[in-house]
Amino acid sequence: MKREPLSRTRLVGAAAELADHDGFAAVTVTALARQVGVKPASIYSHVEDLAALLEGIHELALGELADHVAGAIAGRSGRDALAGMAQAHRDYAGRHPGRWAAMQRPAGPAVAGSPAARKIVEYTWAVLRAYGLPEPELVHATRFVGATINGYLALEKAGSFEHRAEHTDLSWQRAVNALDRALQTWTEAHPEGTA
Repeated sequence: MKREPLSRTRLVGAAAELADHDGFAAVTVTALARQVGVKPASIYSHVEDLAALLEGIHELALGELADHVAGAIAGRSGRDALAGMAQAHRDYAGRHPGRWAAMQRPAGPAVAGSPAARKIVEYTWAVLRAYGLPEPELVHATRFVGATINGYLALEKAGSFEHRAEHTDLSWQRAVNALDRALQTWTEAHPEGTA
């Protein structure tokens, strides 16, 4: 069987698979070269350096997550859309732990300005606009929702909830309900951008 030629797209995809299988910290140029069956020097013909490779994983993950979110919120609004968006994040984090870890790093300018990042923002703001949030509040609400979802998922992944018998799915639903209530009263709590 003929081997697929090396390309940036192939290498980033293979690095993302490596991250999911062995952990994000395991992604190195040497490990990637071993995985695709080439010498490390061959990687540099397609990817500038390790930092560029890790940024590539970040952008790939954002694009994939955006596609999941789009499907999860289609035709929904309010709490249903919020729950769909949150669950899309949770499902993606569970299926792709290495890619999820890549998204927890600060994005460089190229990733932050990428079409994938713009899609995530677009879908998130579509969900939040249904709550009647004015444009100046969208950034603050996005940070709040993101911190809640990411914080929950980080604690869940770390096993921080395992010492209690109550199932984490119920706690997750409680968290989504709390987000929904907070967003419903957002403009009352913060009229015209007050602190």
